[in-house]
Amino acid sequence: MSMTGNHKDTSITRRRALAVTGGTVAAGGLAFAGYQAAFADETTAAETTTATATSSSSSTCMTLMSSVTEGPYHLDGALVRKDITEGKSGVPLTLRLTVVDAADGCTPVPGAAVEIWHCDAWGYYSGYTTANPGGSAPAESEDGSTADDNTYLRGYQIANANGVVKFETIFPGWYTPRTCHIHVKVHTGGEKEDGTYEGGKVNYTGQFFFDDEIAQEIFTLEPYSQHSGSYTTLDNDMVYDGGGASSGLLTLKAVKKADPSKGYKGFLTLGIDPDAENTGAGSGGGGGTPPDGTPPSDAPSAPASS
Repeated sequence: MSMTGNHKDTSITRRRALAVTGGTVAAGGLAFAGYQAAFADETTAAETTTATATSSSSSTCMTLMSSVTEGPYHLDGALVRKDITEGKSGVPLTLRLTVVDAADGCTPVPGAAVEIWHCDAWGYYSGYTTANPGGSAPAESEDGSTADDNTYLRGYQIANANGVVKFETIFPGWYTPRTCHIHVKVHTGGEKEDGTYEGGKVNYTGQFFFDDEIAQEIFTLEPYSQHSGSYTTLDNDMVYDGGGASSGLLTLKAVKKADPSKGYKGFLTLGIDPDAENTGAGSGGGGGTPPDGTPPSDAPSAPASS
């Protein structure tokens, strides 16, 4: 079955969610401002806000990213934390994401809650470990996990004064028939309570993607190499539409050149409309959240071998 076609909502308006890093920018310089906010810990809030406002003062951001489905593996109650690995092994990945208000000159959105979740090196999601990742993979429990460990590789971070959040995680694996990806939601209006984020509303739902060449090199390393099978490239993915950063493609920087095992830094700037609400239905493949941990419609139905 073809995984390409008219699976994306191509309509765009000023009030839709955007991804501005790496794309065409009004008045120039906003992509650099997003990079500066994401990577330079020493950059002050005033400096970053001024740079962003100046670069977009005459117009709105020009590069748009449509919301897409949240996919089948979301769980409520993720913890607010920077390190979401919970001991999962894999190539280190530091995500630095910048949230800006696309409806107000792309100014930072301090206090926005960015929620991410993704599979482990073998394609398993916490809370849905009976879903077979496809191909041949060890049982999820062989990585030291159990069905009760339902929070790994999930978490929230609250944006600072620059609109920046940072996560420490691992490079995701893959499952049939999807390419390597990370799920994301941006929330506003809620607050941290009992270790998680409560209230407010979801302004944006989307997915992040990875360059094929980098991903496939990483998948030759341990523990990823223990999952064999047919990997879906970006061109054949049912959700990614080929738009680069405007479609969620992360910009990746190797921690140590020529040694992917040392890890990567990934960044992207996300534009939201804080007044909008996104249901998570989006467009593209992936389906909705399955009940009781049953495998989703876009993954093999047989449970992984134990």
